[in-house]
Amino acid sequence: MKNIFAMTAKVAVLFVSLSVMSSCEDFMDKINEDVNHATNTTANFLVPEIIMSTAQNVVGGDFNTYMGAYNEQWVGTHNQLYNAETRGGEVQLSTTFNNVWGTVYTNIRNAKIVVAKCSEGGDEEGDDLTLAVAKVMLAYNAAILTDMFGDTPFSQTGDYVNHMTPELDKQESIYASINTLLDEAITLLNGNPSNTLASYDFLYGGKAASWLKFAKGLKARYAMRVLKRAGTAGDLQKIVDYVDASFADASEQAEFNVYDANNINPTFDFEWSRDGISSSQSMYDKLAARQDPRIDRAYWHSGGWNHLDKDAVKAYLAPNGSPVQSQGEYSYDAAFFAQTASVMLLSYHELQFIKAEALVRMEKTGDAKDALKKAVVASMINFENTVAAAINAPSVMNYGGIEPIDIQPADTTVAVAERYFDSKVDSLYNSNALKETMIQKYIGMWGASGESTETYNDIRRMKAMGEDVYELANPGKFPVRCPYGTDDVSANPNVAAAFGNGDYVYTEQVWWAGGSR
Repeated sequence: MKNIFAMTAKVAVLFVSLSVMSSCEDFMDKINEDVNHATNTTANFLVPEIIMSTAQNVVGGDFNTYMGAYNEQWVGTHNQLYNAETRGGEVQLSTTFNNVWGTVYTNIRNAKIVVAKCSEGGDEEGDDLTLAVAKVMLAYNAAILTDMFGDTPFSQTGDYVNHMTPELDKQESIYASINTLLDEAITLLNGNPSNTLASYDFLYGGKAASWLKFAKGLKARYAMRVLKRAGTAGDLQKIVDYVDASFADASEQAEFNVYDANNINPTFDFEWSRDGISSSQSMYDKLAARQDPRIDRAYWHSGGWNHLDKDAVKAYLAPNGSPVQSQGEYSYDAAFFAQTASVMLLSYHELQFIKAEALVRMEKTGDAKDALKKAVVASMINFENTVAAAINAPSVMNYGGIEPIDIQPADTTVAVAERYFDSKVDSLYNSNALKETMIQKYIGMWGASGESTETYNDIRRMKAMGEDVYELANPGKFPVRCPYGTDDVSANPNVAAAFGNGDYVYTEQVWWAGGSR
């Protein structure tokens, strides 16, 4: 009996001890539990974050700022941008694009979460509009990611349980995924799904028809991107067809504009806080060679913010590749003051430029000229909007503002643009249709709308096809891609191996430009 009681007592003590230990473990587990933030949310709460982050930080952010300098649409004249301009370490350092690297991957993760939620078996299955929007934005971020970095993790990203160090996908494979996502989104949007987003959609207010046109426009952009790999007349006709099924005019473009005195355009944000870029000599030369009317409306003195006409600005332009590192040495573009200018995820003028190029390549030069004229006129109107945003910038106005110039009404701007095309562009187009189409696109996508990254893609694409029409003046080596971000160079051995010492940014073309990675 003593042994039985003794054993019973030991078991009881052990049970109590285990219970206490279990309670302690439960308590300890809860110490670091974040009870103030949700671990799950509905898909429509993620959509505005994806759209806003893509527009503000990816389209209008570091890629656009650096690529504008690489493209010579402006010149880097201070700190990191000066180093990039003079081909210093920034061009190949993993720290240079680390912030935007992380932002793109956050967007991809969030878009994948929305896709999973709204797909079959997800807890929001049947929300086809949100599913389609997420697929479009996933494709959009995937394209920017691989266009800038080449082969990069994609298919395994976001799955932290199974893939803590995801492998790199080939760019060709990523582009196949991009097209599949867009095709699936188009199918969903063709079904005219009900509006489940409304005010959560910062681009189109949940209008399926508008997202459908956006998706088809992206199909045109990405088909043109891989033209070197495709290169058939059939692909060119598909590009034209996609453009024709997309935006009918600028009112339908994918334009992000929530900007005011507090929410500010990212190009303005960079220059207002960093003062690191200045007006480009080679950009001026392109405008001057065409007697482009934008040349009299584009420039301001860096000291007194007084307007500079085409002759006065000559003394203040920054030389490409060899500026003095300074702040206030050179003139400023209107774009640098454009605090409330829109960011374009995809503009009407870009699509018309794409259509013009495709038709030129198909030797339909008359139709191509019509498309090019539409593109030039629309891009010049967008430029005027940038000038207006600069003159009326709230933060700048607090310091007296920049010196105003006459802002012509929209109908006059159209007339001026049409006269410019007929008197100056037409003859240059007749001499070399492809070159003038691409130079007009280069000029038309200069400004505060975040389109310099697309210009960078065009430059690399054209160089790869043996059609280098841009006559860039910087004598330094042209970077053909961006270096991977530090976060994964230091944590993911697959990315670290691909990065090496970073020298590859000058030598290794991406797949669609003829490279192997």
